[in-house]
Amino acid sequence: MDAGKQICGREPDSQYVELAVEVFAMLADATRVRIVLALRGGELPVNQLAEIVHKSPAAVSQHLAKMRLARMVTTRQDGTRVFYRLENEHARQLVADAIFQAEHSLGGTPRHHHTESAELA
Repeated sequence: MDAGKQICGREPDSQYVELAVEVFAMLADATRVRIVLALRGGELPVNQLAEIVHKSPAAVSQHLAKMRLARMVTTRQDGTRVFYRLENEHARQLVADAIFQAEHSLGGTPRHHHTESAELA
């Protein structure tokens, strides 16, 4: 067994498998996926995120609270405004890969196989 793979938790019997399932469950919501996509360019306040994902600020705040508990997003306060950003690049990459996989379901050559469309990642 490769020690590097075991350390990263990529073995089928890894203790991280259940935690990975929780990550997928957290991302199994269209609003949260849209929030991740909106935050890939940097931090944003709740009101701006709400406009981007076409949901109420209250609904977006609830999703962000769950994502914050899951350590997918973090915050920065500037006066009375709270800005959200992705905690690390992994949620962004998971969402990008899921969209790439979805593109395959449409048949033909997916957009991400064209060199100029690799921007999503």
